Amino acid sequence: MEEYKFSNEYLLSIQQIIEKIRLTQLPAINQAAIKCANSIANGGLVHLFASGHSRAMVEEMFPRYGSFPGFNPIVELSLTFHSQVVGPNGQSQAMFLENIQDFGKVILKNVNISLGDSVIVISNSGITPVIVEFALGAKALGIPLIAITSVEQCRFSPSKHNSGKKLIDIADIVLDTCNPPGDALISIDGIEDKVGPGSTVAGSAMINALKCAIAKELVSLGYIPTIFVNAYFGEDRSREKKQQCWDEFRSRLANLYQKKNHY
Repeated sequence: MEEYKFSNEYLLSIQQIIEKIRLTQLPAINQAAIKCANSIANGGLVHLFASGHSRAMVEEMFPRYGSFPGFNPIVELSLTFHSQVVGPNGQSQAMFLENIQDFGKVILKNVNISLGDSVIVISNSGITPVIVEFALGAKALGIPLIAITSVEQCRFSPSKHNSGKKLIDIADIVLDTCNPPGDALISIDGIEDKVGPGSTVAGSAMINALKCAIAKELVSLGYIPTIFVNAYFGEDRSREKKQQCWDEFRSRLANLYQKKNHY
């Protein structure tokens, strides 16, 4: 087993993180699910915003097999890793932009979030200006604001926003990914720094647990969501369900942008 030592250690560390989520976060997940389900059942949207690697959780929520309409993924290409590593549109630029004051305000204003909607902001650190500003703007609308973050890292890291606030200071409901500070989990002799980040696995587990809880709450409200179905369950059925999801998503966005911008 020696040759498997570090891969095994990583998997055990992830298992411990997910178990900690299961033991400590279910009440908060349920609370967030109720808020989100009410928005969706009443014709609104749950907006999800993230930057950097945290945008993977936005994509995990919708569109994704086993997901359903009602979520509005907000991902700025300039803040993601869907671009060059070096050179034009490189990662240095992306990491610079997420620390620019007022950029989050510009993004939020162009989304046209409406009363009755909910917002989920995802950030492992919860301290960058773009994340804090987006959260502050959503909070000012008086709608439910849910944070998905590493509470320990957020708590002990200084805010980079000029208000001094962090995501955990702003959110109505905080879902803790239980990911340790610094993200990387495994120490290997001969390497100064740890390897093996845990935030994406922990965040994906959290967002999908929330998705399942929202689906259950929707059913309890008498609203049956249309599921984005994999072709494994039949090509025709998958094609039909996907089209229904696209049509509903299109309709929800049309309704969104017909409303007055409240920001």
